[in-house]
Amino acid sequence: MADTKNLKITLHHGLVGATHAQKASVHTLGLHRIGQSVVRPDEPSVRGLIQVVRHLVTVEEA
Repeated sequence: MADTKNLKITLHHGLVGATHAQKASVHTLGLHRIGQSVVRPDEPSVRGLIQVVRHLVTVEEA
């Protein structure tokens, strides 16, 4: 099994005033509260979701 890279994504800004697409992207990533972190695989689909909300989240390699 290949050793895949993971990304740790943390929501650090609230969604008040965010567009519907941004809110949907954050929820698709599995984030619901400020300060919550999730670990997702480093895939193009996840990178695309992060790109939409790059000003609301911080990303680290996990």
